Amino acid sequence: MAARTTDGKPGARRRLWRPGTGAGLGAAAAVLGTSEPVLALAATPPETTAFADVLWLAVTIGSVAAAGMAFSLLSRSRGQERLAGAEERIRQLSARLDRAEVLLAADDQKTVVWDSSTASPEVLGSLPERVGAPFDRAEFLAISRWLEPESARQLEEAVQKLRRYGEGFQMAARSNTGAVLEVSGRTSGKRSILRFRELTGERRTFAELKEQAAIIIKEVTALRTLADALPFPLWRRNRVGRLVWVNPAYVSAVEAAGAEAVVGSGIELLPTRARDGVREAHRAARSYNDSVTAIVAGERRRLQVYDILIDDGSIGCALDLSEVDVAKDELRRVTESNARTLDHLAAGIASFDSQGRLLFYNEAYRALWGFAAKWLDSKPEESAILDHLRAERKLPEQANYREWRTKHLAAYQAIEPREDWWHLPDGRTLRMVATPNAEGGITYIFENVTQQLSLESRVNALSQLQGETLDHLTEGVAVFGTDGRLRLFNPVFAEIWRLSPAQLDAEPHIGEIIRDCSAIYSDEPTWEAIRIAVTDLEHGEPVSGRMQRPDDSVIDFATVALPEGMTMLTFVDVTDTARVQRALKERNEALEAADRLKTEFIHHVSYELRSPLTSIIGFAEMISNEAVGSLNERQREYMDHISSSSSALLAIINDILDLATVDAGIMALDLGEVDIRGVAEAAVEGLRDRIAEQKITLDIEIPERIGKFLADEQRVRQILFNLVSNAIRFSNAGGRVEVKAERRGRWVVYTVRDEGVGIPSDLLATIFRPFEAHGTSGHRHGAGLGLSVVKSLVELHHGSIDVKSEEGKGTTVVVRLPEVTEVAADAAE
Repeated sequence: MAARTTDGKPGARRRLWRPGTGAGLGAAAAVLGTSEPVLALAATPPETTAFADVLWLAVTIGSVAAAGMAFSLLSRSRGQERLAGAEERIRQLSARLDRAEVLLAADDQKTVVWDSSTASPEVLGSLPERVGAPFDRAEFLAISRWLEPESARQLEEAVQKLRRYGEGFQMAARSNTGAVLEVSGRTSGKRSILRFRELTGERRTFAELKEQAAIIIKEVTALRTLADALPFPLWRRNRVGRLVWVNPAYVSAVEAAGAEAVVGSGIELLPTRARDGVREAHRAARSYNDSVTAIVAGERRRLQVYDILIDDGSIGCALDLSEVDVAKDELRRVTESNARTLDHLAAGIASFDSQGRLLFYNEAYRALWGFAAKWLDSKPEESAILDHLRAERKLPEQANYREWRTKHLAAYQAIEPREDWWHLPDGRTLRMVATPNAEGGITYIFENVTQQLSLESRVNALSQLQGETLDHLTEGVAVFGTDGRLRLFNPVFAEIWRLSPAQLDAEPHIGEIIRDCSAIYSDEPTWEAIRIAVTDLEHGEPVSGRMQRPDDSVIDFATVALPEGMTMLTFVDVTDTARVQRALKERNEALEAADRLKTEFIHHVSYELRSPLTSIIGFAEMISNEAVGSLNERQREYMDHISSSSSALLAIINDILDLATVDAGIMALDLGEVDIRGVAEAAVEGLRDRIAEQKITLDIEIPERIGKFLADEQRVRQILFNLVSNAIRFSNAGGRVEVKAERRGRWVVYTVRDEGVGIPSDLLATIFRPFEAHGTSGHRHGAGLGLSVVKSLVELHHGSIDVKSEEGKGTTVVVRLPEVTEVAADAAE
């Protein structure tokens, strides 16, 4: 309360002062909080104020006590009033709280309240059972369990923003039962409140429409984004065919400033013919689909245009086929090139699609199985191909064919390539590789490895044979590598040089071997030549020679260059050979002298026989012609035998003389133009009687206009006469003999073929030797000079002769003579 003055006006304190009462005034001043009385008490005499002070003090204390009692009574009265008001307020708030709890506990909503960002939430209210929301508090707060995943995700994000940043929201959520809920979030002070309420009726319909609208907007946005990103032109037209939207690819194609410029100016990408086609198609209530040519970004391109009708117009696109055409052409060229390449492969290749139909095969595949190309071009299924091969017994023999085929066709479901070996009934062995294709089909590769396996078997057998042969050779063999170390040796090598096999197994260097061998034979130049021959990678001249060792043994050595830079060194103990060499040489000289003596004997005797034989033949012809008298039947028969025998003997003598002349080197050719067909006919003319006697069919297959060549006609006729005579001699009665001639480049080739007994293979090497006569039962033996004379005359013409024969099937002799014989009068060498 404000202090008042003595006159009752506020603003100044009242002065409690009386004369002679200084002590009492000081106490009162002390109680009232003023210092002024202190100052007044200091000016009053002490003896006049004693009683007054006591009295004043008593009055003051009484006044203070009365004031305190009055204040206490006043405060108590006011406290009771405030308590009564607070109780009334509490009662009102309790009633309001009860009403709020009743409202919050209603059956159509549920509220979640957080008092702070870290406090546990309070859950109030409930939702209908059809919503599918759990009643339990903990299960309800696990919203991902009873809300659809997308709704749960969106709600969790919204709640995080509400509690962290105070961002309110209102959204629709869908439960797993399909119910639609309105979820709203807001803040009130430090509280965050989340409310769930089921939407029904128009509110639910609105929420669903809003949800569908959001989905449609997203889809439209995605489609628009996709359309803008597509690299080919897209457009949309209204009902009258005017452009209302284009994508950036369309703008680039027409080289416009932007989509607005295209739409505003109606810039068309398609030519007039294409637009007319679009309008006609739309009038017929169908979409347009055709290939057109248009200018795209300044270049002429081929486009595949689609313009599809929609409710309020049409939407179209144009796909650039120019690069596709180029790619197709390139693919076609590559495919044809690959097909041509695969047709030249020896391995059979066939490709099938995912349905098991044949897509491709090469010529080797067709030839491997003997299929008809027309049937393969019909693209049969692999199962039909397998059945066809089984019917012709071209598949491996199987105890259960159906099971084998099922297992084989399982390759279409395989991922990794599969390899198998097929052993066919006809003796062939195929290596089959099945490779799955990316499109689900399969490609087979069939490689005929019959010959390869046979060669491998033969190589292995040959390797073993060579090893056994090497070990059993009478000569020592050592093979050295490019580094000069021993790679292979046989026991004879170790025995000749008295080396330990264990030492040689360690692959010593040629230098170490020479050092050990020098203890037996110490000729340094010889060993140095051997060392250089072994270590020289360029394989110079081979080294060979003879070693006369101190122990009286004689060793011949030689180096042989092998592939891959290897060198073979051979040692042969020729001690015994050297001892008999002189005797052999002397014997050889004696044989040569005997051969010369034989030749001279034949030469002289032949001339001595020829003259009387000519006389015998002449007189025999006179008697046979009955020039000196008639003959009876038996005499004629005897004269025929004399004539034929004399002629045969004359032919033998002539052959002997020809051989002797050729061997002596004095025969000369009388060259001239020789009719190729005429000389053959002349050669066989003298054999007509023998041909008729044995009922032989003689075929001369020589063209009429084959022409002539330069040779000795008499000698060519003699060659053919001897060959045909020989063929008749060894032909069976009723057999057939062919004489053919043809030109091959600069050669004239005569072929004489018979179907007689043939020549055994072990006698083919001796048929050109003089006096080597071979025959079979029922056929006459000749003197063994015919083929010798033929060979000598052919070689005199610088030609060649070749004989092929198979016992029981006949013989074929081929004579090759040059068109122009270079030797005119030179003797045979």
